[in-house]
Amino acid sequence: MKIRAAVLHEMGAPAPYAKSKPLKIEELELDPPGDGELLIQIKAAGLCHSDLSVIEGTRPRPTPMALGHEAAGVVKQVGGGIKDIEVGDHVVLVFVPSCGHCVPCAEGRPALCEPGAASNVAGALISGARRLKKNGKPVHHHLGVSAFADHAVVSRNSVVKVDKSLPFDEAALFGCAVITGVGAVLNTSRVKAGARVAVIGLGGVGLNSLLGAQVAGARQIVAIDLRDDKLQLARQLGATEAFNAADADIVEKVKAATGGGVDYAFEMAGSVPALELAWKITRRGGETVTAGLPHPQKTMAFAPVQLVGEERTIKGSYLGGCVPVRDIPTYIALYRAGKLPVDRLMSDRIKLDDINEAFDRLAAGGTVRQVVMFD
Repeated sequence: MKIRAAVLHEMGAPAPYAKSKPLKIEELELDPPGDGELLIQIKAAGLCHSDLSVIEGTRPRPTPMALGHEAAGVVKQVGGGIKDIEVGDHVVLVFVPSCGHCVPCAEGRPALCEPGAASNVAGALISGARRLKKNGKPVHHHLGVSAFADHAVVSRNSVVKVDKSLPFDEAALFGCAVITGVGAVLNTSRVKAGARVAVIGLGGVGLNSLLGAQVAGARQIVAIDLRDDKLQLARQLGATEAFNAADADIVEKVKAATGGGVDYAFEMAGSVPALELAWKITRRGGETVTAGLPHPQKTMAFAPVQLVGEERTIKGSYLGGCVPVRDIPTYIALYRAGKLPVDRLMSDRIKLDDINEAFDRLAAGGTVRQVVMFD
């Protein structure tokens, strides 16, 4: 079938993207789903910094590639061997297709699925197939999803069925922003009630970490960002303190406000300076967690003696350490109970044709979550 998709042909285009137009809206050929695959009509797809990282070239991927990985839609065709999904089901797409058989999957850590990671880097579905073509030549899939398109073929392992009453624009956020941000708090760190928490970087993922800290029962939540408008939103969402990261005295101010530092510091900006700040404001015996993805050549220096002498921990969190089939329904239930107001993180609803301009806004840091709507 013929579809419209946003295709990246070359990484590293200069900003503004409204002028350079790194994403071309093109007609592609989409093959029907194979065994274990589904045809999804995409209804809503969120713009995430991980997409921007591919455009910038800091997260290298093969091109040409149809971008997009945070989405929700409707099942239109079911491939062979699938018994638990039907045409008409509503689904949230997940950007790590887990095989269920490798060692991480067997340990209950599907976010670290080895075949899933390999296929994502290669730009293929987990089966190794590519179902997208342009003039008969293959086009790569982004993280097994390629959601900036009106239709996508994905692995059964890339979807979680959700209730049909959940609006698609809200459902889409649960595929990345929510599970990554909330999951880092509840799964990776298992934040304890009464803890002191800091979140550095208040984009879609960071603000979901803030919401997750509230669910966990944190007594103090320190919000840190370079933009005062995001700090204001963080206060409205429950932050007890808010500091601009540009403040030269920020480390001392955070320590003074928290009695020596936070128990858990979450770096969600995807920058080494932000991670260094998170490390500096973590108290003795505390935990520094990062879900950011800076350029792979960037490094960070710290004194290893602190790990021992202060019993410090620094760790990464990918996909929020989630088990999507378990956690997405749980987080949706928390949202419906009023405990995870993720709908308040919606900045704009846009059309596919306006996607380059939307990435300019994302790069400038002036939005939380923009969602492409396909109705």
